[in-house]
Amino acid sequence: MYINQVNFSPLVVAEPSESYQSGATLNRWVEVLVDCPGSTGLFTYRLPAQLEIKPGDILSVPFGAQQLGAIAIRLLAQPNVDLPPEKIREVEDIVSVGFFPSAYWELLNRVAAYYYTPLIQVIRVALPPGLLGRSQRRIRIIRGTGENESNYLLTSGNPSAFLTPTARQIWELLQGQPAGNYSFAYLQQKVKSAYRGIRELLRFGLVESYLEPPRLTRPKLQKAVTLIATIDHELTTRQREILEVLRRRGGELWQNELLVICNASSSILKTLVQKGYIVIEEREVLRTEQGPQLVGDGAKCLTAAQASALETIQRLDGFAEVLLHGVTGSGKTEVYLQAIAPLLNQGKSALVLVPEIGLTPQLTDRFRARFGNKVSVYHSALSDGERYDTWRQMLTGEPQVVIGTRSAVFAPLPKLSLIILDEEHDSSFKQDSPIPTYHARSVAQWRAELENCPLVLGSATPSLESWVRVRTSPPSPPSASREGGQEINFNSSLSTPHFALNTQHGLNAPLPLTALSTHYLSLPERINSRPLPPVEIVDMRQELQQGNRSIFSRSLQAALQQLQERKQQGILFIHRRGHSTFVSCRSCGYVLECPHCDVSLAYHHTEEKAPELLRCHYCNYARSHPKFCPDCSSPYLKFFGSGTQRVTQELVRQFPELRLIRFDSDTTRNKGSHRTLLTQFANGEADLLVGTQMLTKGLDLPQVTLVGVVAADGLLNLSDYRASERAFQTLTQVAGRAGRGDDPGRVIVQTYTTEHQVIAAVRSHDYLSFSEAELEQRQALNYPPYGRLILLRLSSLDAIQVQNTAQIIATALSTEEEFEILGPAPASILRVANRYRWQILIKFAPDALPKLPDWEEVRSLCPPSVSLTIDVDPLNIM
Repeated sequence: MYINQVNFSPLVVAEPSESYQSGATLNRWVEVLVDCPGSTGLFTYRLPAQLEIKPGDILSVPFGAQQLGAIAIRLLAQPNVDLPPEKIREVEDIVSVGFFPSAYWELLNRVAAYYYTPLIQVIRVALPPGLLGRSQRRIRIIRGTGENESNYLLTSGNPSAFLTPTARQIWELLQGQPAGNYSFAYLQQKVKSAYRGIRELLRFGLVESYLEPPRLTRPKLQKAVTLIATIDHELTTRQREILEVLRRRGGELWQNELLVICNASSSILKTLVQKGYIVIEEREVLRTEQGPQLVGDGAKCLTAAQASALETIQRLDGFAEVLLHGVTGSGKTEVYLQAIAPLLNQGKSALVLVPEIGLTPQLTDRFRARFGNKVSVYHSALSDGERYDTWRQMLTGEPQVVIGTRSAVFAPLPKLSLIILDEEHDSSFKQDSPIPTYHARSVAQWRAELENCPLVLGSATPSLESWVRVRTSPPSPPSASREGGQEINFNSSLSTPHFALNTQHGLNAPLPLTALSTHYLSLPERINSRPLPPVEIVDMRQELQQGNRSIFSRSLQAALQQLQERKQQGILFIHRRGHSTFVSCRSCGYVLECPHCDVSLAYHHTEEKAPELLRCHYCNYARSHPKFCPDCSSPYLKFFGSGTQRVTQELVRQFPELRLIRFDSDTTRNKGSHRTLLTQFANGEADLLVGTQMLTKGLDLPQVTLVGVVAADGLLNLSDYRASERAFQTLTQVAGRAGRGDDPGRVIVQTYTTEHQVIAAVRSHDYLSFSEAELEQRQALNYPPYGRLILLRLSSLDAIQVQNTAQIIATALSTEEEFEILGPAPASILRVANRYRWQILIKFAPDALPKLPDWEEVRSLCPPSVSLTIDVDPLNIM
């Protein structure tokens, strides 16, 4: 697939503690996988005498005119006979010592093969950013000194007068930068045909081109001061004061901290060093996410269902898959905590995956209150330095719990003994782009198998894939009416099979999995037998007929009024952020659209008296709101639809005493903003939390008694076969935020389609009836979990070329009779960021896996201007 004629099966990659030295002193060459787009094989390098390299080391190597990151694959006693020794270049340096143990290496290879992705792309996802470096070409001005003073252009006073327009533009850009230095890539972005202008400037000797080495992430070092001698009378009063501060602080302080406390300069510390009283040395400072100080927390008393579930999980020995299906508020997190505690005592580690960054503060606080500094957080919102240091902490082998989002499934924990996916149904666990388009649940299953440890999938609304996989006949799910818990143990074959590595086709044969034990565990009741909140469905058609033109029904208005009177808190869920979903002219019907995407612009209100702003939610294009219609010049432009901003403004108008917090991607962009807003709400600083999908993802707010859904129809009416499943999950999850404390909860769902089967199932909290009806439709249409899908996404700046390419590929694929081809068809939004998008859907049954296409041949049908992404098991086909 990505390495020609290389068989990985007999390859043994050294463990981090092992050495290649045993009997292999002649191994002075190494084959590496280079981090370079388009490289499809292994490359041989010579080992310098001073470097001891092992398979799995991350290296820096020269590659063409660049210096790139690379992974050491295997050592050689002799290079390939086809390679002239004088052309083999040397490894530059070791970036990180032995990282890829054999089980981890197999996991990366499995992901690469299954999702048809070059292995180096998978490695990039697994490693923290900056570890694989890349040099870049830079251009800088040659100053008029020394031998260059003879350059007549430099001495002319105005060199740009002699240059072509392109060269002059580049010269002026460089002149405007204090250092006179820009990357070649930046100049290409700013100036059309920049390479011609740069070539001219180089020929005239005005600039020079050089290669900047990779900027690799390194440990952060900071100076520390240590007291090493007793304080005596030979010192000045000021020197004794500083040493006394140091003594009272335990004999050690960071230098900058000591200087601030004592209001001193570094010169006085140098004097104390010379006199032998202190030592100043550089030490590493770990850049890890710092949470608030928390009061320690002990294990809670479990319900009978929780205790039964915990006993089953702790009884598991080796690889097994557990579906922990508990209603909202049933205490799944406490089961996780008590399942992990004995593992830490045994020196083992656990991995907990959550769907969104917004969920991590609450969950992390609970885990840190229980396990202290044994808890680490790993997600994309951390700085590169924080991710790098957290990643290195994992490699130490110390017992720890890592909590993270999708990419944390690759966390390098050496003694991993339990993997937990909380809210396993959430679509955030699937990566749509860039490649690999992996699903964290599938990768977690493979990893649990390779690590021989249990995998626990927790949810109140399990994905239909997980639901089908752990049952042979429908077990009774948790519901408001059932009593007691249950476990169903199956040892039969999986309903949805796994597939083996195949370097040509990705998916081609069943994987040789160990006998998989699957367990269904039920938590049917909330803690302390609290009832699930009643769900009131409001028909907005009747509201309109009865004269209510507000976006809030009379029932919701009354409930919001009661919040203030009873001093309680509530949540208002809106499907979209922003103020209004589109802006239209009431005279001619013209809708303001994004010039780069085939979507309408949404109105965003920033602050009072600020310019009215229209923004595209796909490419982030923004423009001011026009006073007149661009098409007919009419001044009658109207905002349609309701986003979080408009709902918030309407709330302020109707309920001026109600304190609000808006919780969506617009208000949580800054680091730490999720925690800040949730803390404010938990501390009673607001009465109502207004937000989007983030509110549905496992938030535990016991003081919330009211949940309102402003418009459920935006979830239901989507052209996607998963729309009903997503709508049921979202509405059930947001409804579950109510009534988790001592006061009973209440849910009000506003909709124009009260007769929809999803609305009926949400009203009665009935997962079983919904899943049975939905699975019946999926089975009839051969859609997942009963069928398999592969989605080919094509995009290009050229509308005609991408359409023609899609047709050529579809025609080539249609010669196969073993699978169904749907398309080609334009994506539901044809143009995004000026790229035109077409799709081809491949559909087949999993029980009779066909001979899949040769993807290299498919890719060869794409011209360079057309991008092709192969999405295996897609969740989003829009």
